[in-house]
Amino acid sequence: MSRFAIGEHDFLLDGEPRRVLSGAIHYFRVHPDHWTDRIRKARLMGLNTVETYVPWSLHAVEPGSWTEEGRLDLRRFLEAVAAEGMHAIVRPGPYICAEFDNGGLPAWLFADPEVGVRRGEPKFLAAIEEYLRRVCAIVAPLQIDAGGPVILMQVENEYGAYGDDTAYLETLTGMFRDNGITVPLTTVDQPQPWMLKRGSLPGLHMTASFGSRSDERLDTLRAHQPTGPLMSSEYWDGWFDSWGTHHHTTTAADAAADLDVLLGRGASVNLYMFHGGTNFGLTSGANDKGTYMPITTSYDYDAPLDEAGRPTAKYWAFREVIGRYTELPQEVPAEAAPAPTGEAPLLVGAPILASAEALDAIESIEVPSFAQARHDAAFLLHEKRFAADAGVLVVGEVRDRVHVVVDGVTVGVLSRELHQRALAIPAVRESLRLLVENQGRVNYGPRLGEDKGLVGGVSLGGKP
Repeated sequence: MSRFAIGEHDFLLDGEPRRVLSGAIHYFRVHPDHWTDRIRKARLMGLNTVETYVPWSLHAVEPGSWTEEGRLDLRRFLEAVAAEGMHAIVRPGPYICAEFDNGGLPAWLFADPEVGVRRGEPKFLAAIEEYLRRVCAIVAPLQIDAGGPVILMQVENEYGAYGDDTAYLETLTGMFRDNGITVPLTTVDQPQPWMLKRGSLPGLHMTASFGSRSDERLDTLRAHQPTGPLMSSEYWDGWFDSWGTHHHTTTAADAAADLDVLLGRGASVNLYMFHGGTNFGLTSGANDKGTYMPITTSYDYDAPLDEAGRPTAKYWAFREVIGRYTELPQEVPAEAAPAPTGEAPLLVGAPILASAEALDAIESIEVPSFAQARHDAAFLLHEKRFAADAGVLVVGEVRDRVHVVVDGVTVGVLSRELHQRALAIPAVRESLRLLVENQGRVNYGPRLGEDKGLVGGVSLGGKP
């Protein structure tokens, strides 16, 4: 069996220097029928490794549950990587960011307000232990020293930007090792001195996340880690999009030129993303740095391979740069035929408000949040049957959007994104309905793990 290790200056494969040329493909953002195609196109661009996150919240939708079916079949994905003769990097978090709902942390974790987020709190650690046991049971037999493709695993994710609980990182590291993980373990942080200092431990190999000024970023990383291979394990070659904004792009020429600088330093790299894919269903996250900004369904990311799996100008520019440092495959991706056009009629539908009587309901004196209602779907409908004069409806905080319906007629919308909390409404004769939409849980920063719904109470005309 082969062995992958961290040397004085390089990664070592069976004792020989090995540069990691990786691209991110998230198995849960790509239909399984397309996995082999996307992985092969990574190899044909000159890459030798595929990296993926693992989304805890999708694999364990309820406490004690676990699924590996369909696009969540991590084992099958890693086997597909191996079948293409490539290596794999697995980053199970437990926090993954990834512009994914709640950073991949299950919402049910936070039904108990005492659960501590990303720190050594006992209830949080107990849940993580079960999660990592499941993940490692999949990954351990697929490590390189067991004949599989996995060469690296990452502990946590950009932790230095969030906290400084070294005991938490030590506990996570122990969980990896106790569950059979023998390959080198890494961390990743933005190349700021304070983040690098807080985000790693002795024995964990530091890597950096950035998307420009590679020389400067690598110098900072080297100053904090004098030996071992340099690596950007998140080289941001594009960017994500938020609803209501433009599609973010970076020029192929500029991105390729900076990648050339990085590779010229002898560094290893993981292109984030090689192929972004799609936030299927209602899995996209959000950012909130004063203004709430939900992430789009598309995770195209302006990556070398677009959302439909087609090579872009960036793909060919990167391939040319990579070819300066390693031998490229002679084969190139075939030109993809355009998707056939056609109609897809909607055969079955169910209007939300008209179907409300068929839904499960609870009675409550207060207006419950999503967590209080033990509800983790996209919508929560509140209804009160009463009569009231016209007045101003006021909500403590809207998370994230609420449709206000008086006597069956929609009279307005309140949006968290627009910082709206109040709406003048007409007199209520029979009923007031508030249809609350969860547009995506924050995936980065201090609002991670926050509840959804109408928080802080609701009043009409000054009365609750």
